[in-house]
Parts: sequence; structure tokens; C-alpha cells
Amino acid sequence: MMNDTALSSILHCYQQPLHCVVQMETCTLAADLPNFYTLSTEKQQRNHLLSFAAKAMGCWKNKNSNTWTFPTLVLCLYGFFYMMKPSEPFLTPYLTGPDKNLTIDEVTNQVFPVWTYSYLALLVPVFLITDYLRYKPILLLQGISFIVTWLLLLFAHGVAAMQAVEFFYGMVTATEVAYYAYIYSVVSTDHYQRVTSYCRSITLVAATLAAVLGQLLVSLADVSYFHLNAITLASVSLAFVCSFLLPMPQKSMFFHRKAISETLPQPDKVVAALSSNVPSSCQGDKDCTAADTGPAPAQWPQQPEPQHHVLRVLLQLGKDLRECYSSRKLLYWSLWWALATAGFNQVVNYIQVLWDFRAPSHSSAVYNGAVEAVATFLSSVTSFMVAYMKMNWDLFGELALGIFSTMDAVSLFLMHFTTNIWVCYASYLIFKASYMLLITIATFQIAVNLSMERYALMFGLNNFVALVIQTILTVVAVDSKGLGLDIVTQFLIYGSYFSVIAGIFLIRSICILVSRKCNRKTVRFWEEPQNLAQHESKEQTVTGCTTRL
Repeated sequence: MMNDTALSSILHCYQQPLHCVVQMETCTLAADLPNFYTLSTEKQQRNHLLSFAAKAMGCWKNKNSNTWTFPTLVLCLYGFFYMMKPSEPFLTPYLTGPDKNLTIDEVTNQVFPVWTYSYLALLVPVFLITDYLRYKPILLLQGISFIVTWLLLLFAHGVAAMQAVEFFYGMVTATEVAYYAYIYSVVSTDHYQRVTSYCRSITLVAATLAAVLGQLLVSLADVSYFHLNAITLASVSLAFVCSFLLPMPQKSMFFHRKAISETLPQPDKVVAALSSNVPSSCQGDKDCTAADTGPAPAQWPQQPEPQHHVLRVLLQLGKDLRECYSSRKLLYWSLWWALATAGFNQVVNYIQVLWDFRAPSHSSAVYNGAVEAVATFLSSVTSFMVAYMKMNWDLFGELALGIFSTMDAVSLFLMHFTTNIWVCYASYLIFKASYMLLITIATFQIAVNLSMERYALMFGLNNFVALVIQTILTVVAVDSKGLGLDIVTQFLIYGSYFSVIAGIFLIRSICILVSRKCNRKTVRFWEEPQNLAQHESKEQTVTGCTTRL
């Protein structure tokens, strides 16, 4: 029989997790351990012990999986309130109206560029600090930045004050990564798909409702832009309150990978570990006193010092990035992501200025909210369509990038050349829907063969490259210290920019298709002589058989 010292040795590595499991209210496994001593043979004891470990693991998983609903609900509430900003589609009319009394040139060339610079400066440090601090503190920081942004927007005046508004809004967008990363640190992988769907859907719903609400209040109730911003301040304040209710995660993607869920072994690993931890002498009902001691304290792996741990994580991140971008397919999809996202952010940042130029808000009806609501809805529909597209993306993916980038370029050229505000609105709808369709495809193509950690890395680096490109566009074409171009000429630049993107991927897709066709011809050229030889050989065999007959 297996004596008490052998049992102590076997349970040595698992006693703390099992103790935690036994304490759970949903599991009543404690009564199983006394039955262990009533078994007569070592085989029965071992089977009973393995069965107990498997039951404990199952109970622990059930207990852990039930904890996903509360943080998901709170995070969805947070996402709803921080996206419920009915004043956002009317920012330019508000700044150029009687409330702030800024000129179009001041808004375009001095105020809006600050957001790009702030976002670029904060993105990388915030990305790393977000993971190191485990998300919740960054969500709190985002809530504070929201409140400061709208307090300044409501009560401050002058160009410098509005530049401060753009700086804090850059902080808001830089910390947005915490919203999407937080949920993966508090739920199991079984619920990733569901919670991702919930969190992204609620933000789209909130953005659409906010745009519709803002348009209705402006057009039907004649609510001022100041009061719209007051409603937005109340909404983001509620988001800040919701962030306090979020539980603090115990792990993160990079700096805090070690979590309770990882210390508990899987049931199949328990079996292997138990059998490997029992010496052969113990398995033969011999003396097992030597198995009682376990390793000395000095033999246990020591926790690395914090600075060494951080350095090791950063080196690992660099290694992962090199391996990810060594794939030519991922490299080209990431190239399109960075180039197109830079242009998209630039267009979205200045589209209200173009609308205000085509139809001045002080003398024309403003339908910015309605257009943004329709654009968000169309973007959701096009993104949803990707799930049902059956296509060889390896062969035709870059052709799709080239075609839809061409549509984006044509839309931007229309915005430049037309003087009709409704053509501007329609062109913007086409532009945004096309981009959202392609970015969904690109996201899928990049993420399909990557782990969550590597996808997060590529997402962060692609966005950083996009911001660098956007900053170059801003400095050269927009900023008053650069060319300081007027808004109409800027959209000519953006249309030309997307034309270059379309040209790159159309040429590459044509090369891919031609290369594939040439390869098929080459294979067919070498296969035909072999098939002919085989056919002649068969004919000779048949002739020989006929002669013998």
C-alpha cells in the first residue's frame, strides 16, 4: 500500500490549489479524501487521487467561468456611456460659432493638429503602462481625461485652451486600448468571442444613438451646441463612475502572465505530473521515505527582480515582432493597415471642417449627426458582411485592397471638386464604409494565425506606424508651421494619397495573379511529357499482351 509519506510527496505541488478548490461552495469534494485511506491497493489509491484532482479542476473551472458576467456588464456600460457623445458630430460648428468664436483657419491649422501630436507621443508609453498596471488604472485615467476635456470645452476660451482640449483628447484615444484589452484579463478564453462581440457592439450602438440624438436635438428641439456638450459631459462622467466598479485584474498579456488560472494544472497534466513525481521504488510498494522531503528551498525557482523582468519582457516583445513581420503576407496586410489608417484618421479629423466650408453652419442647416449615424450603420453592415464572404484571400486579398482603396480615392476627389454638400455627405459614407470593410478583412487576416499577445503587438505597432505617417501629413500639409493648406486643397492631397495606396496594391495583385498563372503553365508543361510517356508505356503493354494471346 501507498503510505502517508508517499501521499504527502504526491500532493506536495498541488496542496495549495486543491485546498482552494475544496473551499469553494459549489464543490463538495472534501469528503472524498478520507475515502482514500480505506482503499486497499496502491492502484485504487492512485486512481482515486487522480479522479479527485480532475473533479477539483472541473469545479474550479466552473467557478471561474461564472465570474465573467459582472465585469462584462460593467465594461459594456462603461463603453456605452463613453461613446454616448451627442456633441461630437458638431464640434467644428461649436468651435467656429458664437460660443468659442474661432476661425476655420485657427481650428484647422492650429487646434486640430495637436490631437495627432498628443496621440503619437502618448501611444507607446501608454500601451506598455496599460499592461504593466493591469488596465483598470488606465481606464480611470481615461475617464478623468474625458471629464477634463469636456470641462475645458465648455468653460475655457481661446486657441491655447482648445489646444489643451485636443491634448487631453489625445490622452483619451491613447488610453482606449485599455477598454478592449481589459476584458481578456478577467474572463476565460471560452468567452473571448462573446465578450468581444458585446463590447464592440455596444460602442457601435452608442455611437449611432449619440449621433441620432444630437441631430434630433439640434434640428427639432433647437438645442444649442453648448447644451449638447453638457449632455456629453454627464455621459462621460457616468462612464468614469462605472470604471470604479470594474474588478482589478490579476493578470495581463505581457508583464503579468502568471495568474491563478495558470498555477492550476490541467487534468491531463495532473495525471502526467503525478506519475512522474512518484519514484519507481514507490510504485513497487517499497520504502518511500526519500520522496518525503522534496526539493530544498534553494532549488525552487526564484522570482526575477522587477527591472530584469521588465527587460526580459521587452526583449521578448521585440523578438515576437521580428517573427511576426518575417511573414510576407502579414507584412503587406500590415503595410496597408498603417497607410490606410493614417489617411482615414486624417479624413475623419478634418471632415467637419470641409462640411462647414461647403455649407457654413451659421447660415445653413447642419446634418452632421445624421450623416455620422448612417456612416456608423453602414460600417457595421459592411463589417458584418465579411463573416459571409467566401474568397481565397491569399490570391485575391490584395486585389480587394486595391479596388476598395481606389473607391476611397475617388470619394475623396469628389469631396475636393464638388461644391454640393450632399455630394460631400454621400462621398463620406462611401469612404467610411469601404475603409471599415477593408480594415475588418485586414484584422481577420492578421489575427487568424497569431496568438492574442502577438496580435496585440502587431495592432499596437501598426497603429503607431499609422500615427507616424499621419503626423507627417499633418506637419507638411495642415500645420500652420508647415504648408498650412486650406481644407479643400488638403482633400486633394488625401485623394492623391489613397491613389498611391491603390496603385501599390493593384500592381502587386496583378503580379501575384500573373505569377500564379505562369506557375500553372509551367507545371502543365512538365506534366504533359510525363503523361504522354505513361500513355505510350500503357499502349506498349497492351500490345505485348495482345501478341502473346
